[in-house]
Amino acid sequence: MLKIIVNLFFVILGGTAGFIYVPEIIYLLDFTDVSWVASPYLGMILGAIIFFLISYWIAGYIVGFLKWVEDSLIKIPAVDLLFGSVGLILGLVIAYFINRPLQDIHIDIISQVLPLFIMILLGYFGFQVGFKRRDEFVNLLKTSKREKARDGDEQESNLLPRAKILDTSVIIDGRIADICQTSFLEGTIIIPQFVLGELQHIADSSDALKRNRGRRGLDVLNRIQKELPVTVEIYEGDFEDIGEVDSKLIKLAKVIDGIIVTNDFNLNKVCDLQGVHVLNINDLANAVKPVVLPGEELVVQVIKDGKEQNQGVAYLDDGTMIVVEEGKDYIGKTIEVLITSVLQTSAGRMIFAKPKLLEKAL
Repeated sequence: MLKIIVNLFFVILGGTAGFIYVPEIIYLLDFTDVSWVASPYLGMILGAIIFFLISYWIAGYIVGFLKWVEDSLIKIPAVDLLFGSVGLILGLVIAYFINRPLQDIHIDIISQVLPLFIMILLGYFGFQVGFKRRDEFVNLLKTSKREKARDGDEQESNLLPRAKILDTSVIIDGRIADICQTSFLEGTIIIPQFVLGELQHIADSSDALKRNRGRRGLDVLNRIQKELPVTVEIYEGDFEDIGEVDSKLIKLAKVIDGIIVTNDFNLNKVCDLQGVHVLNINDLANAVKPVVLPGEELVVQVIKDGKEQNQGVAYLDDGTMIVVEEGKDYIGKTIEVLITSVLQTSAGRMIFAKPKLLEKAL
């Protein structure tokens, strides 16, 4: 059907061109002895036939180009297309008002060429501004709604919870699915497209460990989206001027006024420095672990050497590492230890202890 439309367009174009220009060409070539040769209607038929034959040669290329444009437009998210179109319209409106005074100037290059150039330029800039700054405009609309809610004396508790943005590390970790299942995490779960791209890249890695981690992350996302009672949205936008995924996450959190959910200690610190709210699930895990205080006694199994001399390493049931001073001689044995200190950070918790037998010996 599209090819027929292209052929019909060429026929109409050729007929119009023939009707206007063929008689003039005939007069220039001095073929006016036969009057019917210079007939515009004959020129119209001749032009239509010529352009119809040309259309059979190039129609395939034109249809292919139109199909490519159609596919590209379909892939563009609706929000991006909307704001890009609005920007284009505003650019053309501004160009119209700028061009009106120029048309009164009796200089061809100013009255004819310059307005066309201004229209194309402002239309392009309008589309680019609307397309690339769409996130800021969306955030502006959301902020305006919040301000209206406050002006109407509505309480903060009645406002929608802020969106939670998942980073790659927390998806691969997998515990986020269990947290979502318990309904402790409120609001919409945002999964950026650039995070999905990074997960896909990891899942396609030649390294078996990375490949398994990437596939685990994709399985976790599938579970969150299909099995859990949470609202999940895929953020299709991207920040092409930013290279690193962590920096894109911070930018996105600022744009949509969202909260980043992570277990990456370094990303946590960068978010704190830039004033972006962040939820670290390691902090949550540490908060719900049983409290262990210095001076308490535990029964543990020393399983391997520590980093320092004569140290042994044991683990609690929840995976917390216990560094046993002078515990190297007890590797493979279950012993009683006395807690000496506890170090707890966003990167995890570490417990230091010493064998109770040594305490008794002293």
